[in-house]
Amino acid sequence: MITAAVLKAVDDDLVVHHDIEIAAPGPGEAKVKIVASGVCHSDMSVQNGTMPLPTPIVLGHEGAGIIEEVGEGVTTLKPGDHVVLSFIPSCGACYCCERGQSYLCEKSAMIAAGGMLDGTTRLSLAGEPLRQMTMCGTFGNYAIVPEISLVKIDDDIDLRLAALIGCGVLTGVGAALNTASIRPGDSVAVVGCGGVGLNVIQGAKIAGATRIIAIDMFESKLKMAEQFGATDLIQAGEGDPVGAVMALTEGRGADVSFEVIGLGPTIEQAINMTRTGGEAILVGVPRMDVMLNLNAAFTFLYLSKTVKGCWYGSSNVREDVPKLIGLYREGKLMLEELISKEIGVDGVNQAFLDMQGGEVARSLITHTH
Repeated sequence: MITAAVLKAVDDDLVVHHDIEIAAPGPGEAKVKIVASGVCHSDMSVQNGTMPLPTPIVLGHEGAGIIEEVGEGVTTLKPGDHVVLSFIPSCGACYCCERGQSYLCEKSAMIAAGGMLDGTTRLSLAGEPLRQMTMCGTFGNYAIVPEISLVKIDDDIDLRLAALIGCGVLTGVGAALNTASIRPGDSVAVVGCGGVGLNVIQGAKIAGATRIIAIDMFESKLKMAEQFGATDLIQAGEGDPVGAVMALTEGRGADVSFEVIGLGPTIEQAINMTRTGGEAILVGVPRMDVMLNLNAAFTFLYLSKTVKGCWYGSSNVREDVPKLIGLYREGKLMLEELISKEIGVDGVNQAFLDMQGGEVARSLITHTH
């Protein structure tokens, strides 16, 4: 039996169950003892229906743990290995993986079903199948995870910190280092300074941006943004953010802007605050019905702006997880500072409220076993 926080229906609070049955890992799978899990905005996006997944489901996709058992055919992992979970599998053999776009791995299509790669589940509650978010389900203290969704790391890295790399850090820092083309001396604007936005900011700093403009409704988030490298702070509710960015960049706009919320109006703002010939990177996850209203000629053609989607920080997890750990070891990447609260799994609903209130960079669940 395992313990996990379960979403039973959209817009419901999560319910912690201690009597969930877990099957043995199947071929190409591993049983992972989940040590820590970040509470990410994407978890809340499943809870509120922005990202539609079938229920009942164990949420959580940002985590790290220790391999306890491996299934038939697993060759890259063994019991005792420390791992970061990747919410996008990386098979290494499909069309996208072979072209350096493993964040678009074709195996990730199975995420929508809430099961494993074969479409079936490994968890059950009261005899009924129980799904796992992105084949991870890190709000449980154990999970069955495909081998291709696990990245082995050195044993000396604190698994509490490693958990954060699995989504928020890879997505945010990756957006700045992989998706965007930030050059030393560039100006960068970041719309939305939650957990992922803070990592965009520190990624932009690592890339050499000298002016990093943080934009958010919450003063608390702007204070955190300054800690992570923002040079200028704009409170979005006090005027026009686009005009404020223009004023800070000699009327040109930012060389690179990032939208890390997923709302139509803020996406349009991010694009409009980008300079002629600049880049706008869309990181936030919008609802399925969000549409944009932009002048095609003066956004894309005459002004030659580039708008890029950013999924999972355009990351190759097998390369980027070790790279980020290296940056942490060198003192260039902040991880401890991302943890605002450490909680048990029973605190997950309050963690959602804290996130909505702009009170935390990350709440971190540490599991008991």
